[in-house]
Amino acid sequence: MRVLFLGGAGMIGSAVAAALCGRGDQLTVVTRAEPRRELPAGTELLRGDVHDATALGRLVGDRTFDCVVHWVGFTPDQVSTVADVVGTRTGQFVFVSTCSVFQRPSPTLPIRESSPRHQPRFDYARNKLACELLLEDRHRSTGLPLTILRPAHTYDRTTVPLLAGWTAVERMRSGRPVVVHGDGTSLWTLMHADDLARAALPILGNQQAVGESINVVPARSLTWDQIHQELALAAGVRDPLLVHRSSETIGRHWPAWDVVLADDFRHSLLFDTAVLRQFSPGVEPTITFSEGARQIVDWFDADDSRRATNPDLDAAFDRLAAA
Repeated sequence: MRVLFLGGAGMIGSAVAAALCGRGDQLTVVTRAEPRRELPAGTELLRGDVHDATALGRLVGDRTFDCVVHWVGFTPDQVSTVADVVGTRTGQFVFVSTCSVFQRPSPTLPIRESSPRHQPRFDYARNKLACELLLEDRHRSTGLPLTILRPAHTYDRTTVPLLAGWTAVERMRSGRPVVVHGDGTSLWTLMHADDLARAALPILGNQQAVGESINVVPARSLTWDQIHQELALAAGVRDPLLVHRSSETIGRHWPAWDVVLADDFRHSLLFDTAVLRQFSPGVEPTITFSEGARQIVDWFDADDSRRATNPDLDAAFDRLAAA
């Protein structure tokens, strides 16, 4: 299969690239900057701006592809440009969106592909939703062979899946309190990038998936307290000091988190995976978060420079803990 990645040299894209090349597909990647992750041997790398129609057209030329995956579409203008250039050159146009497009709180759980989509304030999710709506209209009006993939919260060994990042782990190790929003019991969905790649692989190039949107998520969720506790245990801390504060209170002390907490992270997430299992039968996550947390801590501990903390966030946590 001939596959074109527009972007996709980051955490998720590199995992999917490895899976594709592992089964023998021919992969071409267009990226403007030097790839942050090593691409599989045999990958064709084209340097250029995906969102520059002239440059992209020159790079692609008259080639056609079985599947095009758009990893870096964040605004309607960007996806419209790309669809204009490559939409007729592929049997499947895959747009990578996000499960954050769904209404918070969801009127019903579990969340399905047909659940209401609405994001009034969280810019990242609001723009992704606008991209979905534009491409869906293009699918209906021009026949764009669209498939929408929606990952939820994806991580790998290089990423601490907390807003506080490594700062939270260092605080737990030193016995200082770490602030968790709400009462720590809201449900959240995490998926390792390698598991996401295994789940997405049967969808790419699958003509039966054209016209579908698919949530690429695990069926199980963790509470936010459990996520912190697993990371603490991996870091050698058996009883971390977790302090619970409302999302509104945290947002006042640390405004950068105000909208993402209020409109996304504080709401429980639980997903129905029937559509994913239809296209990827038998594919289940193999990396538990216990194992994933150990991978994260081992990777950060392997290099002192990776364990940077945010002193301003440290001070905000101290104020919140004392409030």
